[in-house]
Amino acid sequence: MSVLKEFRDFAVKGNVIDLAVGVIIGGAFGKIVDSLVNDIVMPVISTLLGGHIDFTNLFIVLGHVPEGVPRTYDALKKAGIPIFAYGNFITISINFILLAFVIFQMVKVVNKIRTIDAPPPPPEPEDIVLLREIRDSLRK
Repeated sequence: MSVLKEFRDFAVKGNVIDLAVGVIIGGAFGKIVDSLVNDIVMPVISTLLGGHIDFTNLFIVLGHVPEGVPRTYDALKKAGIPIFAYGNFITISINFILLAFVIFQMVKVVNKIRTIDAPPPPPEPEDIVLLREIRDSLRK
């Protein structure tokens, strides 16, 4: 019975609950960033590069394509044909960079709020300051 009690105590600790909430919010936030990259950023980039390029369909076929299999990313993947999908890698890399940048900005804002809301540290007691001065003068 003690194992169940230990597990319950572990599972309801604040850190575990906070982690679970973070993972759930992170998953939802990841979908938002995916949409931002796929629906907003990538179409703009492909237009700037001179056409409507679908980065996910930029690949090099590394194997033999049987007759009747369309030369699209999805069809080749379903057929089990090895492909070098560098376009998909470009999309995921941009996705990661945007996600990392947004999280960086969020951490900056949270840290700024914490420093604004945090009370200033109390002044050090006079006897501690005096003892440090004596210690420093003895070192010389």
